[in-house]
Amino acid sequence: MSIAKILWIVSFLAAIVFSFISDFQYAAVILALLGLVSGWFVNAEHRSGLIIASVFLLIAGGAHAWGSIPAIGEYFNNIFSAYASVLAAASLTAILKTTWERLKP
Repeated sequence: MSIAKILWIVSFLAAIVFSFISDFQYAAVILALLGLVSGWFVNAEHRSGLIIASVFLLIAGGAHAWGSIPAIGEYFNNIFSAYASVLAAASLTAILKTTWERLKP
């Protein structure tokens, strides 16, 4: 298993764990750092998909689309909201990496 897969698995598991722990003040920082590091390992052909997923979860309300499911919808909302933070940070790294690749000689 590659380091990239391990990072993405850890990032998703951290999003799940931190969605249930509301009083840990460094959860957002940890999710952002995991996202920034995970974004470095995204291949060039997958970067646009990462950015689209991030935009969908954050702006289009995809993270809160689960709310209508009885009993478990709120938990899914929290999980995907936390995971949206990871994807947003990973998108920033992917954008910076793409910009660097285009600017270097």
